[in-house]
Amino acid sequence: MVDQGPNAYWLVLASFFCALILAVLPFPHWLAWGRPEWVLLVLVYWVIALPQRVGLITALLLGLMLDVVEGAVIGQNAFALVVVTLLALLLYQRLRVFSLAQQAAIVFVLAGLNQMICQWVQNLEGAGSTTLMFLLPAFSSALLWPFVLHLLRGLRRLYGVS
Repeated sequence: MVDQGPNAYWLVLASFFCALILAVLPFPHWLAWGRPEWVLLVLVYWVIALPQRVGLITALLLGLMLDVVEGAVIGQNAFALVVVTLLALLLYQRLRVFSLAQQAAIVFVLAGLNQMICQWVQNLEGAGSTTLMFLLPAFSSALLWPFVLHLLRGLRRLYGVS
């Protein structure tokens, strides 16, 4: 096992970096509406797994980085991720004992809330969607939750991050 302490942070930071890259990776036009919320998925996992290390400040910084990378209004993703992280921090003990299907349902709600907050900000600037297609990433994120959960849990156990 890897020594705990500052050395354990590299796995968390590397997973956030990979999520940021996946968030801006080019998708085909027909698939762009359903792009999963990778950053949200990774953030929710680490909030559930390590609530004492990953919290609101992490969400704020990660959201600001996502705003810069996506070219969104500064604070849009930061606000949305902070709200989602706050809810995940309030629910993390319950989420740990939920079944995989129940966790995916909660991730669907959290990702949907994230999308609705981002859509609200985009509507304020006049660039929002006129249909409910903006909620497709919540569905794809919920479908990918089991994969992300098992991948990050395996890495966390392999490297002894706690």
